[in-house]
Amino acid sequence: MAADTSAPRAVPYIRRSQPWILTYHSVTDPTDDPYGITVSAGRLDEQLTWLRRRGLTGVGVTALLRAHAAGRRGLVGLTFDDGYADFLHEALPVLLRHGCSATVFVLPGRAGGSNAWDPLGPRKPLLTEEGIRALAGAGMEIGSHGMHHRDLTALADDELREETHGSREAIRRLTGTGPAGFCYPYGTADRRVVASVRDAGYAYGCALTPGPLLGPLALPRTHVSHADRGARLRAKAVRHRLRHRTTAAPVGRAGGEGR
Repeated sequence: MAADTSAPRAVPYIRRSQPWILTYHSVTDPTDDPYGITVSAGRLDEQLTWLRRRGLTGVGVTALLRAHAAGRRGLVGLTFDDGYADFLHEALPVLLRHGCSATVFVLPGRAGGSNAWDPLGPRKPLLTEEGIRALAGAGMEIGSHGMHHRDLTALADDELREETHGSREAIRRLTGTGPAGFCYPYGTADRRVVASVRDAGYAYGCALTPGPLLGPLALPRTHVSHADRGARLRAKAVRHRLRHRTTAAPVGRAGGEGR
């Protein structure tokens, strides 16, 4: 597979509004879920059906931003953090059945490992290198979640560079394409972290509640849980529109719930 050494194609960004991007994590039995980040495949199917009935189709973030910049509506971003192995056999069939794609943010430094950063468990396997390549081949966008799922704001400069630059190169070696997107572990970033993501060559970055950092390298997202059905999804859509009608200058620090 030929390596792609070029920078990612520019992703247009509109400052006057923010497209809606949903945040998922694991798709499996949500019974043992102390963090509220697991949805069942059946509930994911219900949620995508709810979107479709409202004229919305789920796509990866790069496709969403390009369509949004071109004035095309009817799309919503779907993102899956941490790169859980269950995406392959639980989430992917549901997405394809609905004609959707998604961005999967993976941890190349933990490929084939588990979510050891979650002290409460349960331990869940992460995608192997072969699994990551399989998702790319199935039309999913592969993005970086760093190398090891660490709070980037607490790292020394050389460690931060490994998480941003190093993870991008690792994914490029795996898939042949340098990822366009980066997702901040725990949803947290500051100016130094955003600068490192920019310097690594990413075209966009995903947070949860980016605050004053709001912009192409700190896009807001909406967390989705197993409890979210029609009324809750509708409320979250309204909240997103009210919160993110305009953007702010990229200064300060972003934070928010996230795994």
